[in-house]
Amino acid sequence: MSQNIDIHKEFARFFNDEKLQQAAYVVSQKLAEGHTCVDVDQYNKQVEETGQERNEFTQTIDKKVLHNSDLVACDDSNIQPFVLYNDKLYLHRYFSYETEIIDSIKRLIGQGTKEKENRIALLNKHKNFIQELFNTHTINKDLSIEENTNWQLVAALIALLSNFSIITGGPGTGKTTTVAKILAVLYTLNPKYKVALAAPTGKAAARMKESLNNARNFLSINEDVKEKFDTIDAATIHRLLGYVKDSPYFRHNSDNPLNFDVLIVDESSMIGSSLMAKLLSAVKPESRIILLGDKDQLASVEAGSILGDICLTQKQCMNHITKENADWINQFTEEEQAKIHSSFVLKEGTGNILQEHIVELKRSHRFKSTEGIGKFSKAVINGVLNEEMITASVPADSEYVQVCNNYKSDELYTLIDHYKAYITEPDIKKALQKLNNVRFLCAVRQGDYGVNQYNQLIEGYLNNKGLIQARNLFYEHQPIMITQNDYNLGLFNGDIGIIRKDEKGKLKAWFEDPEYGIKSIHTGYLNAYDTVFAMTIHKSQGSEFTHVGIVLPNDDNSPLLTRELIYTGITRAKKSAVIFSSTEVLINGTERMVERASGITDRLLQGV
Repeated sequence: MSQNIDIHKEFARFFNDEKLQQAAYVVSQKLAEGHTCVDVDQYNKQVEETGQERNEFTQTIDKKVLHNSDLVACDDSNIQPFVLYNDKLYLHRYFSYETEIIDSIKRLIGQGTKEKENRIALLNKHKNFIQELFNTHTINKDLSIEENTNWQLVAALIALLSNFSIITGGPGTGKTTTVAKILAVLYTLNPKYKVALAAPTGKAAARMKESLNNARNFLSINEDVKEKFDTIDAATIHRLLGYVKDSPYFRHNSDNPLNFDVLIVDESSMIGSSLMAKLLSAVKPESRIILLGDKDQLASVEAGSILGDICLTQKQCMNHITKENADWINQFTEEEQAKIHSSFVLKEGTGNILQEHIVELKRSHRFKSTEGIGKFSKAVINGVLNEEMITASVPADSEYVQVCNNYKSDELYTLIDHYKAYITEPDIKKALQKLNNVRFLCAVRQGDYGVNQYNQLIEGYLNNKGLIQARNLFYEHQPIMITQNDYNLGLFNGDIGIIRKDEKGKLKAWFEDPEYGIKSIHTGYLNAYDTVFAMTIHKSQGSEFTHVGIVLPNDDNSPLLTRELIYTGITRAKKSAVIFSSTEVLINGTERMVERASGITDRLLQGV
């Protein structure tokens, strides 16, 4: 009979020092949970408070043991398996990643500061053009001062001045539109700029390229500038950096940096510590990098929550600008209510290294903040969702959220019926687009409320309706998702396709292709894929669907249920989000936050 192996124990016992083994066990365990380090004091407090029965690996960590061990360094200069820094215990590799991220950010910010005066002078010469580009911003008397401020203009000018910047915001706040305008300005200043787009998945990269091309069509810019957008390549971060088979290293690094003037990275919340370190170190100091993402979304599957940690440096002063820069930015808009209000002017002597390098877009152009998806998702991420709001969430003519306590309610089958649109669409390219009419998003993979169960349920329902015949490994109209990059096939983790017959009656997997519209792959070449009527909420990041069914496990104690997970699921929807959950489980889930141990925020604030 097979026996489960505790890999954390095996790792700990690799070290002969028995006193160090317990700390090694905890570091390994926490890394598997997504933490890049162990906050020793916090961990010890949790152990004391739980009062659970302890064994050799669930004791408090003795800091004296760590200080006295030859295997524990105090910084990056002494290469040992562990590093204890600011009372946080790391594996050396992850401390190095953290240091590399911080050093790269400081290097880019420093170089940008040297160029600031020249850039201001150049932008001033194009003031009228920039004003015209951003004059689409409208004032709504029903919105707050914060929401009426033209943060898209602020974010663009900050990015144009800086070599490192972050533009964060929820869905529909205009991150892509802002980037399109930034590129329009850059290409106007210098048509020879080399620009690259990247994202963690091929799907996200292709979607960003398409969204940018759509956005540029609505800009008041010259045709030659519009045509420059066609020269921009979009790739996964792995492909951009130069993936080396069976190696943790990439062709591009600090010694062989990327040959681009501007790098724009979408869905940055999905990037873990390791990949972010390698990406930032491969950017030349004189180049610009702009990170886009929703800081409130789920963190990466890999260890680290880098975008969130960096944005956390602005927790008390997000979007606060020095008076000098606020006055300069305000010259680019004539609408008084769109200008940076005095309440967002930074007080002298405050701020930090990342001040004026992170801008949060506050106004959603997709959802109203006072109703439907906008109101509900805001309540979720702020942890203020209550029973009254849930009861009031009912179907509406506009976008809406509905909570169903009955997992087998009529709403379930109404959602499944939306799949008929892509199945009955004969044109494969249109069918791929219509597949995004609906998706079921589950918090877990296994069990009665998991992805596997719901894929089977939906297959069975559509089978009974005569819409599909799901009898074999592959069947016509089967939606699939690639789960592993395959560079030979040009398929990437997260790519969505449909199984359909070709003109000879052979089953093929069909995918959208940015160059040819669609492409087909013989099913025999597919190795890593899942049927995707349902998928995990984690896997849905970077995607949008007209209608979403969110399935939460009926388990109030599930550590997976967090406000970030629920928020991410809801904000995948464009028209409706139906949440299958008990009221108690849903509310308690929004009260639980993802908190990954990391030293990045503190070290950036301390400037070390």
